Amino acid sequence: MSTAVITGGSRGFGFAVAKELVARGWRVVIDGRDRGTLATATEALGGEIAAVPGDISEDAHRKELEEAVNRFGSLDLLVNNASSLGPSPLPRLDRYPIPDFERLLRVNVIAPLALIQLLLPKFGRDGVIVNVTSDAAVEAYDGWGGYGSSKAALDQLSAVLGTEQKSIRVYGFDPGDMRTAMQQEAFPGEDISDRPEPATVVPALMRLLGGGLPSGRYRAADLLDPAVQVAP
Repeated sequence: MSTAVITGGSRGFGFAVAKELVARGWRVVIDGRDRGTLATATEALGGEIAAVPGDISEDAHRKELEEAVNRFGSLDLLVNNASSLGPSPLPRLDRYPIPDFERLLRVNVIAPLALIQLLLPKFGRDGVIVNVTSDAAVEAYDGWGGYGSSKAALDQLSAVLGTEQKSIRVYGFDPGDMRTAMQQEAFPGEDISDRPEPATVVPALMRLLGGGLPSGRYRAADLLDPAVQVAP
């Protein structure tokens, strides 16, 4: 039986991915900072779930995730989905609070790498790491300098890791805009009902996981479009 760790798996895209994997018979480790939300998600998912409450930026919590993997005995997939937007409304870089920026980097860049270092020995030869990124990493959007630069760093981390680790695949996955709590935080007071539900993006990730594509950065929009040939 395959095992996955999905950070930020108690809601949004992480929950949608966990739901799909459970339906396919996977064992799944999820986490989340809010115990109530995590408990509700665990009940909704059913299946063989290990739910670990906590903050991904903390060493002790990452160790608890490792212990959950050890109880399952192996690891096939790590999805670094947990992320921080930073302050809302989004501040421009000339007045971005440095303590908030440091926190953003701890959550969006340092924590994923630290978890990868911890869990890498648990993978077999066909292991996969997915680092969830954003178009803000490659486009210059007013107000998105903090979040975007953290995701750009995660992109580069993913690219280099993919060249260094030959026995596993490492993907940067850009899901595009989705109707999530984070998206609402980015646009406070605005109607985001035109954004797609996270579940509609999951098939793109499943195609990536099952397609044998080489390590690299992939956009959900390309993976979902059968007319688009995804370049290796």
